[in-house]
Amino acid sequence: QVQLAESGGGLVQAGGSLRLSCTASGLIFDDNTMGWFRQVPGKEREGVSCISWSGKITYYADSVKGRFTISRDNAQNTLYLQMNNLKPEDTAMYYCAADCSTYNGVALSNSWGQGTLVTVSS
Repeated sequence: QVQLAESGGGLVQAGGSLRLSCTASGLIFDDNTMGWFRQVPGKEREGVSCISWSGKITYYADSVKGRFTISRDNAQNTLYLQMNNLKPEDTAMYYCAADCSTYNGVALSNSWGQGTLVTVSS
């Protein structure tokens, strides 16, 4: 059973930074692409970023390009999302997921963590 646990969310002012982490178990971590998604109430979950097993291929949504950086540590079964220059519109619950498309960021499985809340104040 795949288990994903996100952490690192919080309240930050616009222009600030946060680093999200996601630890994974129950899967062969470096066999999977891994990704970050976010959701605000009343809207569909959207793909933020996806990274290949090697870390060499990445996808970013246009809204976060140049501000967010995805990375992974396969030895620690951990996925990261460094978020810089945060904007109020980045406010959302952030989820990590195993299996995503590095082409368009869509989720390819239904394994989700509980999420971590990011709130950006203006």
